Amino acid sequence: MTSQVLPQRRLGSENVSAIGLGGMPLSIEGRPDETRALATIHAALDAGITLIDTADAYYRDAGEAGHNESLIARALRSYGSDTSHVLVATKGGHYRPGDGTWLVNGDPEYIVSAAEASAKRLGVDAIDLYQFHRPDPAVPYAESIGALLQLLDRGVIRMAGISNASIDQIKIAQEILGDRLVSVQNQFSPKFRSSQAELTYCGEHGLAFLPWSPLGGIAQAATLGEHYPAIAAVATQHDVSPQQVILAWELALGSHVIPIPGSSRPASIRDSAGAVELQLSSDEVDRISAED
Repeated sequence: MTSQVLPQRRLGSENVSAIGLGGMPLSIEGRPDETRALATIHAALDAGITLIDTADAYYRDAGEAGHNESLIARALRSYGSDTSHVLVATKGGHYRPGDGTWLVNGDPEYIVSAAEASAKRLGVDAIDLYQFHRPDPAVPYAESIGALLQLLDRGVIRMAGISNASIDQIKIAQEILGDRLVSVQNQFSPKFRSSQAELTYCGEHGLAFLPWSPLGGIAQAATLGEHYPAIAAVATQHDVSPQQVILAWELALGSHVIPIPGSSRPASIRDSAGAVELQLSSDEVDRISAED
């Protein structure tokens, strides 16, 4: 089995594909059956994707914490070809009690134990990239980030990142972790641009920026062309999907940007991977950037 080779971008000390796979849709509400879920991950690998994003909170029902991590581990084991070059990023500090809500826990002891459990589910000695999932208002941010430092020093994780972070929080993480902080994963899409300042800051400070929900969310992704005329026009001109145009636009915003679109079907992740070959003109990028 031979995978394609996609253009690479830097993530800490590693090179990864410029487009990643966001695993969340494979494990939450509306998730596919396991056969299709595994086929979707395998399709991503076939397409040359070497970054897979997950979290211990990507699950649907009570008692199945880490569902997505375990699914990804099974997919990598069953792929039938070498996957040692694939970087799996996971997160901790978020959880779901099983009633559809999302809660946070930034207690350092919790984060450490969550990372250890994630490593076991992924079947690795050290997690490639571990990210603090979301700030906990009840815990000083520096204390939560201190848990990442402890995990780095103990060798439980190889690289550290943060998610859903403001610039002030990025600065706190930089002070504590130094150059061992490699990434920021914030929501960013044509629909949600309030993380533009963080995207720019990351580019100025050598941090990878991983837009989550880069297509605007599961509910909107299929109808993007209806909401954004400029995107639809560019898609028609290039004879590609609006989804490819959005991902290509995000890639054009900086060489440090690595979108991680979620997918629950092989066809959709193959289409997303095609965005790395789509070269937009500066005028097209500006037209999309100006559209709200």
